Amino acid sequence: MSQLPILVPASKLTKSPTNVRKSTDPAADAQLEANIAEKGIIQNLIGVPVARKKGQYRITAGGRRLDAVHRLIEKAVFDADYLVPVLPLADAKDAIEISLAENFFRLAMNPAEACRAFQDVIETEGKTPADVAKRFGVTEKFVHGRLRLAGLAEPVFDALASNAITLDIAMAYASTSDTNRQAAVFSQMGEGYHRSNVSEIRRQLASFSYRANDPRALLVGRDAYLAAGGRIDKDLFSDADSESWLDTQIVDALAEEALAAAAEAVRERDGFQEVRAVAATHVPYTETYALRPLRGDPAPLAPEQEARQAEIKAELEQIAAAHEEEDHTPSKDAELRNEALEAELASITNRTAVLTDAQKAEAVAYIVIGPDGTPRVHEQLYVAPEPDTVENRDERVDQAPDGDEAIVVASEAKPAISQRLADELAVMKTELIAIHVASDPAFALDLGTFIMIEAASRATDCDDIPSELRATHPTARVQGFESGTPAAAEWVKLDTALDRSWINHETLEERYDAFCALDDAARAAWLGWAIARTIEAVPSGKTGGDFLDHLGAKLAIDVATWWRPTARTYFDRITKPAILGLFEEVGGVELKQRYSASKKHDLASSAERLFAGDIIVEAEVKDKALRWVPGAMRFGINRDAHDTSDTVADEPTANAAAVVIAPEDGAPPLADAA
Repeated sequence: MSQLPILVPASKLTKSPTNVRKSTDPAADAQLEANIAEKGIIQNLIGVPVARKKGQYRITAGGRRLDAVHRLIEKAVFDADYLVPVLPLADAKDAIEISLAENFFRLAMNPAEACRAFQDVIETEGKTPADVAKRFGVTEKFVHGRLRLAGLAEPVFDALASNAITLDIAMAYASTSDTNRQAAVFSQMGEGYHRSNVSEIRRQLASFSYRANDPRALLVGRDAYLAAGGRIDKDLFSDADSESWLDTQIVDALAEEALAAAAEAVRERDGFQEVRAVAATHVPYTETYALRPLRGDPAPLAPEQEARQAEIKAELEQIAAAHEEEDHTPSKDAELRNEALEAELASITNRTAVLTDAQKAEAVAYIVIGPDGTPRVHEQLYVAPEPDTVENRDERVDQAPDGDEAIVVASEAKPAISQRLADELAVMKTELIAIHVASDPAFALDLGTFIMIEAASRATDCDDIPSELRATHPTARVQGFESGTPAAAEWVKLDTALDRSWINHETLEERYDAFCALDDAARAAWLGWAIARTIEAVPSGKTGGDFLDHLGAKLAIDVATWWRPTARTYFDRITKPAILGLFEEVGGVELKQRYSASKKHDLASSAERLFAGDIIVEAEVKDKALRWVPGAMRFGINRDAHDTSDTVADEPTANAAAVVIAPEDGAPPLADAA
């Protein structure tokens, strides 16, 4: 570099092919362009003279700035001869090295420095956030966000400045403008496991506030909250649904008042003995563990319902009989009619349980807050146990100091406490368990597995298990169906091999300790069993079917190895023309015509043997037959809800031919033909 920068018209400048920067960022380019449009080229470019073209240069360093100038010329922001400062290179051999050095040693600005820089520009130059946004090619909201970060609590800002935390973490702390709360949470998180968890940081910051879309806040209402003196914290990262209501005690008090009024109205309307208000979206176990669920009886069917039920069953039988005919393929209308009839029959059969007035008079109901903030009565009703059912007859009921009904105490030496206090103590006690379980993933895994399999292995209810976690077996889609497939047999083997040595212990606590004493492999096998049994059977094309296909593909399940179609499970259930179409698919027209005269039963039996590889045929035909599975049994394929095409494994584009021919007599069984 032997001279000072010179001014060169942009029309005489081009990017050099030796410029090392080949990739770019459109958003960053737009910001650079906006800044150049506002302030011009601040730093000179570096270029190499073009041989035999006087006054022209190829730019080896500063190509992004040159591109921005050319775009501004095209937009008529700059004149065509806009002058650009260029530092000429005396020796072109240095071009690549200089281009690399300029890009390689560039250090990105720390986000904290950018935040304070925006703040300084506004304060020292008297600019507005809109002015700064225009100058740097960003949105005004972006500038406000950076200014909000500049006001972070000092410990948090210092951590951002020293790269101890990321920009995302800093933005999480900026979700509240209360710097004292920011500093307290930052100190509390310390070097803990969740120190970099953005969601946990926001949760900790919000633990002393409610979001505006919280069910409690929706129940209270914004106007009532503000009228009671409540404060609202809004920031640029929140909207009307996510603003923070800081005075949680006001929200809680107003919510309890609203629920108490709703509970009294429900009690008077429905005649319940008691309606308890719970300021939550569900009733916790601690509220109901001492109560007995109240079960009603289904309402009797009206005469017209009984008649309609008989009509539906008769029509369903007719549809099923028509479907079983050899050459009858049910139409789309017939399928829709069948579904409609089954839905109507279910609506008649599954009747809501009805409670008598006497039962209601003894019932304890709960009113909770719906997700939309509306008070609603919990669907389960309960009955309080009679006092004479208490195991210890010497226990007594006393009056609590606050006037509430006291719980039973063991002796007069112990103070009586109200049910409300007992429940609050139980909540706090459970919080101790919860935080320790959540902090020990291995313990939580064993506990969760035990709770699921304990509940699943019982023939009776599980009211004594203080958890909502269950591995409930879904309702069978086809009642009484046993597939007899290798997978079903393998499940029986897996189930039989599980270590059940812990099951026969008398108490829940003993069973839990015995389960935890099993080795890792045994406990892991129980976990797999518990999760696997919850998976529902969903036909292809129905809601949830795509996810099952995804799971099967992710597990790389080879369907053709695990499952082969048989007469009972498949061929007897489809029409004769459909079977012949499959013969043609794997063996050609000749094989199809050879068996077109077979009766349906013989044809289904022959198909079972062909697709099981139990007969002697050409190697190519046998290979196709062994790889074929129906489309509904395939994993990892996208299917329309009514797509019933069949495919050969690893050949998803091969569809079964839909050939319909008149049956003939005399075709030999498949084994004989072979």
